[in-house]
Amino acid sequence: MYGILLAITTLATAGFNLLFFDKWVSYILPGYYFISYYEFFDIVKFVVVFVGITTLLKLSRGWFELSEARHRLNQLQKEKVETELKALKGQINPHFLFNSLNSIYSLALSHSDRTPEIVLKLSDIMRYIIYEANVDRVKLTKEIKYLEDYIELQKLRTDNRATITFEITGDPENIRIAPLLFFPLIENSFKHGIKGATSQSFVFINLQMTGDHVTLIVENNKGITDNVEKKEYKGIGLANVQKRLEMIYPGAHQLKITDGNETFKVELTITHAK
Repeated sequence: MYGILLAITTLATAGFNLLFFDKWVSYILPGYYFISYYEFFDIVKFVVVFVGITTLLKLSRGWFELSEARHRLNQLQKEKVETELKALKGQINPHFLFNSLNSIYSLALSHSDRTPEIVLKLSDIMRYIIYEANVDRVKLTKEIKYLEDYIELQKLRTDNRATITFEITGDPENIRIAPLLFFPLIENSFKHGIKGATSQSFVFINLQMTGDHVTLIVENNKGITDNVEKKEYKGIGLANVQKRLEMIYPGAHQLKITDGNETFKVELTITHAK
């Protein structure tokens, strides 16, 4: 339809030009003599060139406007993703802090000699969360040190009533990873395993580095959860990890959850972690 209308407009413009200078101009401007040097098809060529140039100008303007709109849209999407990531990361901090403060409060009531040591461990952990983990990627060695401090804190809380192991396989030196990604998985193992267990409680943690693959395996016994925790056994931490994985490592991660009768196991593998 556009092509047909464009052809009609071109022919009509050329015809009008000839009609105007051959017939009408003598009536509009009497006393003047005009000579038309161009034939019909010459005028058609002029019209085609004019339409072509103006169309290109219009398309160029539209292309720049579209590019600018796409840039603004990409910027808004990036800001939206960053805001969501900050919100998800922000949910981790108070969740962990509240649990730790409850433990410290209980030890303080019993006048435990370990209370100062736990306070120092908590201080180191919070320093990492606030000052060092506020970036897109951190060295895996720093993340491991943070996890080791947290696990040591949990060992102090359990009074050797549980078997807790943290094994590292491979070299993490040149690997960078999103901060606070492993923490909720490990925290859940203590919260839903050792916390509600009566006997034979355990938490087995294995971190493996192979090439550009990083794999975290966390397995724990299933303790008895209270009424609030029964509504959402996996907790807010695991849900946040799943959302962050989809946003930070789309198509480059695998999260496997095995919910058995007596044990709970999470296996997370991230590719292209370097």
